[in-house]
Amino acid sequence: MLSLPAKRRSFQFSHWSFLFAEMALWSFVVLAVTGAVLMVFYDPGMSQVTYDGSYGPLRGLLVSKAFDSTMHLSLEVRGGLLIRQVHHWAALVFVAAVVLQLLRMFLTGAFRRPRTGQWLIWVTLLALGMAAGETGNALPDDLLSGGSLWLIMSVAQSIPVVGNWALSLLFGPDFPGDQVIPVLYGGHLLVAAVIAGLLVARALLVRRHGHSRFVASLPARRGARPLMAVTTIGTLIILGFGFQIAPIWLYGPAKPTQSSAGSVPDWYMGFLDGAIRIMPGWELTLGDYTLSLAVLVPTLVVPGVFFTALAAYPTAERLLLARRGRRDALGRPKTTSRMNREGHARDLLDRPRETPVKTAIAVAGVTFYGLLWAAAANDQLAHQFHLTVETVTIFFRYAVVIGPVIAFAVTRWICLALQQTDRHVAEHGVETGIITRSPDGGFHERLEPARREPAITSGR
Repeated sequence: MLSLPAKRRSFQFSHWSFLFAEMALWSFVVLAVTGAVLMVFYDPGMSQVTYDGSYGPLRGLLVSKAFDSTMHLSLEVRGGLLIRQVHHWAALVFVAAVVLQLLRMFLTGAFRRPRTGQWLIWVTLLALGMAAGETGNALPDDLLSGGSLWLIMSVAQSIPVVGNWALSLLFGPDFPGDQVIPVLYGGHLLVAAVIAGLLVARALLVRRHGHSRFVASLPARRGARPLMAVTTIGTLIILGFGFQIAPIWLYGPAKPTQSSAGSVPDWYMGFLDGAIRIMPGWELTLGDYTLSLAVLVPTLVVPGVFFTALAAYPTAERLLLARRGRRDALGRPKTTSRMNREGHARDLLDRPRETPVKTAIAVAGVTFYGLLWAAAANDQLAHQFHLTVETVTIFFRYAVVIGPVIAFAVTRWICLALQQTDRHVAEHGVETGIITRSPDGGFHERLEPARREPAITSGR
C-alpha cells in the first residue's frame, strides 16, 4: 500500500520528450548561479565615467558605469567572460526548452485536467523568459543593446492612453535619460524571482498529480534527473567556453544617435522583428489622436493574441468537446458517474496522429512563427537572392496568411493517413518480408499480428 504513493511522488521519465522540462529547470539553475556572480561586479549606474580599462581602442572614451563594469567583468575579472557567456547561453536554452515543453504538452494533450495549472505555468514562463532576456540584454548599455531601447521607446509610445506614462516611467523626462538601466535591472531581478517561484509551484503540482504516460512507454528511469542536470550544465559550459556571444568591446558604448549595422535580436524575439518589418505603415486616426498600427499590431497585438490563445486553449477545448462527450459512440447519454470516471483518467497522453486537428493547429502555429522569424532577415534574403527588399517583404506578407492554412491542411491529411495505416496494420497484421509457398503453389507473405501495448496508467 505504500508503494503507490512513493511511485506517484517520484520523478520518473519514460519518454525522451519529458526531459524538456528538466532542460528548462537546470538552465535556470545555471542562470541563477551565474547571475548571482555577475551581480557582485555589475553596476547598473548610467552616470558617465572615463574608460581606462585594458581594452585599448576604447580607452579614454566616456561610457556609463554599466558599460564600464561589464567591460571590467569581461576582460579583467578572472573567469568573468566565461560566466557572462554561460549566463547568456543559458538564457537562450531556457527559452528554447520552455518552447519545446509547451509544444510537447500541446501535441500530447498534457494540458488537460488536472494538469491545466502546469500548462498555464509554462505559458507564463515563456512570457517571463522573453522579458528576462530582453531586460538582461539591455543591461551592458552597449551599442547593440542601446538600439533595442529605441524599439522599447517606440512600443511604449504606440500604447494608447498610458503610453506616455509608461515612457516616462522607464526613461524619465528625456531619452535615453539616466534611469532606464536601473529600472530594467530591477525588473530583471524581479522577473527572475517570479520564474523561480513558478518553477517551484510546477514541481509541487507534478508531485501532486504525478507524471503522465504514453500508452506504449519504456520502463521508468529514476536516474534521468541527475544525468540531465550534468548534461545541461556541461553543455552550457562548453557553449560559454567555445562560442563567443555578446562581445560588447566590439560594439562600443551605447549612443542615442547610432545603431549597430546588421544587428539582430535573440532567436526568440526574431518573430517580433519580422512582424515589424512586414507590417504595412498603417495608422488609425480617432479624432485628434493617431494610433500607429505599424508598431502597435506587431509588438503588442500579435504577442497578446498568441499568449491569450495559449492560455485559453485548454478551456476552449474542454467547452467545445463537452457536448460531444456527453454521449457515447452509440449516441446514448452517459451517466454522471461514467463522465466523472472518464474525466479523471488523464494520465494517458495522445499520440499526435490521434488528434489531427490539434496537431494541425500546432504545425500551423509553428509555420506562422517560422515565417515571421524568417521575415526578420528580409534584407539579407534580398541581398543573397538578388531581389529587392520590397519584393521579399510582400512575399512574407502573403506567406504568413497562406502558409499556416496550407500547413494545417497538409498536417491534418498526414495524420488521417497515418491513422488509416494503423487501422490497416491492426486488421491485417505486420509485414514480415517472409514469403511462403502454399500447398496450391501460390506464394504469400507471412504476416504477424500487430503487437498491442498494454495501457499504462502509472503515476496516479
